Amino acid sequence: MRGIYSILLLIVSNVFMTLAWYGHLQVKQWPSLAKLSLFGVIFLSWGLALFEYVFQVPANRIGSEETGGPFTLFQLKIIQEVVSLTVFTLMAVYLFKTDKLAWNHLVGFIFLVIAVFFIFKKW
Repeated sequence: MRGIYSILLLIVSNVFMTLAWYGHLQVKQWPSLAKLSLFGVIFLSWGLALFEYVFQVPANRIGSEETGGPFTLFQLKIIQEVVSLTVFTLMAVYLFKTDKLAWNHLVGFIFLVIAVFFIFKKW
């Protein structure tokens, strides 16, 4: 159960991360962002990033073997990368509507699945 909680917290964390890192670029969708100065955008992003860490840190603590969770550090990191790219892709395609999925994206995701396989494989 700790593994599931960890992954769910990583998903929430990555929604905030994607908004903090890339949301301010969506000035066509949210014209009020275009009015912000660079420092205004930085503070807005920092505010969102705070929530990223509010969920990220517990996700890693709950999921880590060191604190009773099921994942090694390498496993936590590869889960984080897969979650991050999945959340980013979904938000770019469906929320920001800036990109469309293409065959090369799918090939990249296949390689991520292969990476997960090798990271979790016990030799």
